Amino acid sequence: MDWKKEWKALVLIVAGFLVLFYLPLGRGRFNDAVIGSLELLKWYAREHVILCIIPALFIAGAISVFVSQAAVIKYLGPKANKVLAYGVGSASGGILAVCSCTVLPLFAGIWKNGAGLGPAIAFLYSGPAINVLAVILTARILGLQIGVARGVGAILFSIVIGLLMHLLFRREEQERAEAQMSLPEPEVKRPLWQNILYFAAMVAILVFANWGESGAESGFWYRIYSVKWIITSASALLFGVILILWFGMKWWKMVLAGAAVIALAILFPTHPIIPFAGGAAALGIFTSTQKGEMENWFSATWGLTKQIMPLLLIGILISGLLLGKPGGQGIIPPDWIGKSVGGNSFLANFSASVVGAFMYFATLTEVPIVQGLLGSGMGKGPALALLLAGPSLSLPSMLVIRSILGTKKTIAYVSLVIVMATLTGIFFGAFFK
Repeated sequence: MDWKKEWKALVLIVAGFLVLFYLPLGRGRFNDAVIGSLELLKWYAREHVILCIIPALFIAGAISVFVSQAAVIKYLGPKANKVLAYGVGSASGGILAVCSCTVLPLFAGIWKNGAGLGPAIAFLYSGPAINVLAVILTARILGLQIGVARGVGAILFSIVIGLLMHLLFRREEQERAEAQMSLPEPEVKRPLWQNILYFAAMVAILVFANWGESGAESGFWYRIYSVKWIITSASALLFGVILILWFGMKWWKMVLAGAAVIALAILFPTHPIIPFAGGAAALGIFTSTQKGEMENWFSATWGLTKQIMPLLLIGILISGLLLGKPGGQGIIPPDWIGKSVGGNSFLANFSASVVGAFMYFATLTEVPIVQGLLGSGMGKGPALALLLAGPSLSLPSMLVIRSILGTKKTIAYVSLVIVMATLTGIFFGAFFK
């Protein structure tokens, strides 16, 4: 037997055995952490998988099927105009305003379709980080200084980190660009404006179905929130019409899907997630049973689902076990975290960046968490560091990014986010105490 090839398997088996052998069952903190991690997973399954991940997977599958590789390479490829590429990457990510997990299928879609590493990373960071509502909520609750710093910092981070990733892996990017030069020009099946409306309808469904409550009882954001399901329904209706007119979907399938959604909405008027799930299920069934582009779309979506979903759920379970759910506690005691982020030292800012990077934050939940930490003695610098590192990263997202980019690029990306968040926190904390 060649032990040089088998030692990894041996180490994993021994490590797994030792973990099970010394499992601290019966200890209060461990039991609470296990229950908390399962509660976090349950909450994620109820609140994010149907409304966030499934629409994002359909959009990502559509990118790989309906967006020509030539178009992605032209605007986001390694040889594209840098100002245009990074501008498109950061702006398009920022428009979505999704969490660190929801952006992953979309990132995978543009990366596999030929986007350069730098613009793709700018998109990956900006999606969860450049969230207009989150920035406004940060300014209102945590103060104007932190709110403005978060908004400006997130925009700069998306571009700078993207550029640094491009420079770190420029040789691989050059080889990728040369390989793309030999690709044939794809056949254009429909005008660009039709594709734009198609994707705009899907993005509108994703954004408005997940529109978060701002806490205000009046004003623009409140009005949008109060009619979010009306806008979502109108976007879904537009989407169905587009599929029939321009993408060859059978009209009777859309009528059946619409009837099912309406029936579920009448039966469960206070649970909009149920008709939403019914519509998603109908879309999956009807696209998978229709030959041609529709079947290709479903196949691409299903391929991304198999790649991303298991890693996300495993990552959320581990993250909840170690750090706990928001408002709860994991194996790592919360008072350790509270004590390590006081003041404005390098260690305080670095600890805040690392904790933020590994902990899972749903959209907007980072604001009340940081508010509680500030009340417990957290410095303003570490608070900003956590806000810049936390929403854009999480342990679940790291596992998925590794499956897409590989270990080296994932380590580089995570390290750049943590280092830049740490340095920015130190600088901010030195001026605003």
